[in-house]
Amino acid sequence: METILVIEDMDPIRQAITAALAKAGFNVLQASNGKEGLKVALEEHPDILLVDIIMPGLDGIDMVGKLREDDWGKDAPVVMLTNVEDSDKIVAVQKYHVYDYLVKSNWELDDVVQHIKGKLEAIAEERSSANQE
Repeated sequence: METILVIEDMDPIRQAITAALAKAGFNVLQASNGKEGLKVALEEHPDILLVDIIMPGLDGIDMVGKLREDDWGKDAPVVMLTNVEDSDKIVAVQKYHVYDYLVKSNWELDDVVQHIKGKLEAIAEERSSANQE
């Protein structure tokens, strides 16, 4: 069972995403801010991280930057989930090799779950191909 870490400061959104992913059969970890999310990620090594950009304290962009400094974290799959459609933020995130950038208002929960499933399948295929070489 794959593990997903949801890092989102807004409790109702975090709970809704967590419930939808758990219902789809994933093990879901949660964090309510970037500092906590970084700690959980580095301790638990989830299969993929869903990270909000705008959070108090350590925001999502800075959190991913710190994650990339770690041996495990440098390759950890990250999907940014946010309400920010600011092109500067998208560019800032891309330098950290983020898998995707999803704008919350453009996605239904079921779509997010399907999107994450697709990302995890693609990651598994990449790893399988790399191991066969």
